[in-house]
Amino acid sequence: MSDTSPTNSRIENMRAMGPQERLSAIAGTSPLQQGDTSILAGQDILPMSIADGMIENVIGKFELPLAVATNFQVNGKDYLVPMAVEEPSIVAAASYMAKLARDGGGFQASATDPIMRAQIQVLGVTDPHAAKHRIFAQRDELIAMANVRDKVLIELGGGCRDIEVHIFDATPVGPMVVLHLLVDVRDAMGANTVNSMAEMLAPRVEAITGGQVRLRILSNLADERLVRASVQLTPKVLTTDKLDGAEVAQGIVEACALAIVDPYRATTHNKGIMNGIDPVVLATGNDWRAVEAGAHAYAAQSGQYTSLTRWEIGADNCLCGSIELPLALGLVGGATKTHPAAQACLRLMNVKSATELAKVIAAVGLAQNLGALRALATEGIQRGHMALHARNIAIVAGAQGAEIDIIASTMATDGEVSVDIAKQLLAAMA
Repeated sequence: MSDTSPTNSRIENMRAMGPQERLSAIAGTSPLQQGDTSILAGQDILPMSIADGMIENVIGKFELPLAVATNFQVNGKDYLVPMAVEEPSIVAAASYMAKLARDGGGFQASATDPIMRAQIQVLGVTDPHAAKHRIFAQRDELIAMANVRDKVLIELGGGCRDIEVHIFDATPVGPMVVLHLLVDVRDAMGANTVNSMAEMLAPRVEAITGGQVRLRILSNLADERLVRASVQLTPKVLTTDKLDGAEVAQGIVEACALAIVDPYRATTHNKGIMNGIDPVVLATGNDWRAVEAGAHAYAAQSGQYTSLTRWEIGADNCLCGSIELPLALGLVGGATKTHPAAQACLRLMNVKSATELAKVIAAVGLAQNLGALRALATEGIQRGHMALHARNIAIVAGAQGAEIDIIASTMATDGEVSVDIAKQLLAAMA
């Protein structure tokens, strides 16, 4: 299929299909290349020779289920979203919330330029505040030196844009000057680029400050590389069999309010957001640990850990949700270029830049948060989660093939999901 063909993320009855049927369905509506379906199906996707070169001390390969979230529409474009994750309910919730969002035009998203930071730590400076001024006096020289390091990045329109200087007058090792390089890394995650620039500048920074450079490394708090997504839902699409949509919307706003003021709730609230974000980051070969660290640090920038999302009641009683967080993602370098499945997942998404990828992933995080809050505001989180978890329980009990769905469905209907119950049902089927 041509990579210019538009994706249709609205695939009916995806859940009722078998894995091969699902694979055929997405292949028919996405710009996959020849061989991608086999890779996505997990058919020897990562040769041992490649795996052994990616990390140290390789002994084998560890697999996670790879699923596709449907219905996503971001800035008017449809996306099929790959998610590598082991927890039930995540993909179902994201897909269903994206379906509800389509009624109001889907998700809207925006992003700042892909700016990453490198930090150069300087110790032993006798006059840190004067050193700060000396550094700024050499600003243009330092930026020019940094940009010599990566000519390809400059040709692509990126490069070091500016510097900052932070002074810490009192630390366990004395006064400290920390120079920040602000670098537009374009479609890279950027770690290698900014680290190399910091290494290159270290001797010159020592000469300017009269101190000794210690750390020269990126920061994973990419607070200049922010992504924002929003969604609006009418009361009609939120209405359930038992609750009016306006009640559901108010319940979601009230649930979010606790996460805004209480770190204990905010931790679980944001973990739910990352339930949606991490699987896409992982599936596309990006660094989910860096994304997690940056997101949680950003949630605590005010001095209190708080919610990454906001939910409000807007005009016409519509529910309005928004998210803002740093997302340091890349389309080039690292596992995004070495892991065949990551490359196939990126082709499935049909994203053209790291910024576009970040916008979609932010929308997925917002959808996941909506799904969790909607469940909490209606039937409670456990009922829906356990209904989806029932399949895992049936497998643990020994069910195979068609038995899995029969036992899972029976347990979910009866509201009793446990290994003992699954074994009893399996014995009754014998």
